[in-house]
Amino acid sequence: MSAPVLLVIAHGSRDPRHAATVHALVRRARSLRPGLRVETAFLDFNLPAVPGVLDRLAADGVRDVVALPLLLTRAFHAKADIPAVLRQAPPGLRIRQAEVLGPSPLLVSAVEQRLYEAGLTPGDKSATGVVLASAGSTDPEAIAAIAETARELRRTGWCSVRPAFASASLPRTADAVRALRADGVRRVAVAPYVIAPGRLPDRIAAGAADGGADVLADVLGPSPELARLLIERYEECRARRAENLAARAAG
Repeated sequence: MSAPVLLVIAHGSRDPRHAATVHALVRRARSLRPGLRVETAFLDFNLPAVPGVLDRLAADGVRDVVALPLLLTRAFHAKADIPAVLRQAPPGLRIRQAEVLGPSPLLVSAVEQRLYEAGLTPGDKSATGVVLASAGSTDPEAIAAIAETARELRRTGWCSVRPAFASASLPRTADAVRALRADGVRRVAVAPYVIAPGRLPDRIAAGAADGGADVLADVLGPSPELARLLIERYEECRARRAENLAARAAG
């Protein structure tokens, strides 16, 4: 039996940097599993759209698909938008939706690597506070996941880590930078907790400048850690299905 196709579903953006980054990340993930068919689709703004890719897979004779939301938290897109579009798939496709990417130790590692690429070193941790700046959400589950990632990042040795948001929630990036300064933190770095460039990441960068941050890291992008995480979520989804089938057989 052939392995299920991995369908990576990104949100999409009018900013061309977004799709370019998504495609680069998917290429990197594909290189980790030669022979695995990996496809990319977008919910909005970009092509190919999810329905078109699902139709093409069905026409190719594909039967099993693991749909992976390219999302860091489980909010509206993962809970409503993606399930809704997957329900419109051709009837011959068996589709399982994988878990979102976060939280994960691999994401914490990816954030740290971006901070190091921005000029910091492990020796700077004890004197550096980090603003973990995400796009933002009104979903309590998503906000809790960001807070958990901030705590895990703090446990790696940074002197303080504060979450911030570009929209929907507070505090904003600039205010979180100023709060760390008020706490006496000597050096403040902003780490965008977003996958690809776009309007909200640009807002995070503007907030870092407005708040007077010393360091601004890059978005997570096609990092090795993120590529590994895509494959990890895919395999977890496959394992859950195998367990469910075994449980039914035993019952």
